[in-house]
Amino acid sequence: MKVIGIDPGYAIIGYAIVDVEKNRRKLLKYGTIETSPKIEFPDRICKIYNEMNDVLKNFTPDFASIESLLFQNNQKTAIKVAEARGVIILSLKNFGVKIFELTPLQLKCSLTGYGKATKQQIILMTKKILNLKETIKTDDAADACALALSGSLFINNVN
Repeated sequence: MKVIGIDPGYAIIGYAIVDVEKNRRKLLKYGTIETSPKIEFPDRICKIYNEMNDVLKNFTPDFASIESLLFQNNQKTAIKVAEARGVIILSLKNFGVKIFELTPLQLKCSLTGYGKATKQQIILMTKKILNLKETIKTDDAADACALALSGSLFINNVN
């Protein structure tokens, strides 16, 4: 079974694919989809959709774990992130991927057992469970790895 974790955004979208076999989890790929603020927003959304489709074609995940949105102070940014998240969800549904939405609390609890875990604790647990030698450099990709891993643990508990 393959799980894709997605950290939604519209400037930078993190993604990571984890392969799950019994109790073994292996990171297959991680990266980011980036859009330039120099292009119009509808073109940025289109780029996100097209690149997400490419990732899904190449890795054919069974499940997706995507972070649910929390209220942000900047409504304009929140709306744009929600729109980008919408095209990501559309892409996932078009590929038949079952979607789990995880709150930051669910993510933290599944990886550390503690709902107030720090970002550094999440990164350390993700690195340890996935047996990674190096820390993932970008925050968005690291968050996506944690989401994929957390999603794989969550899926095992509901199946």
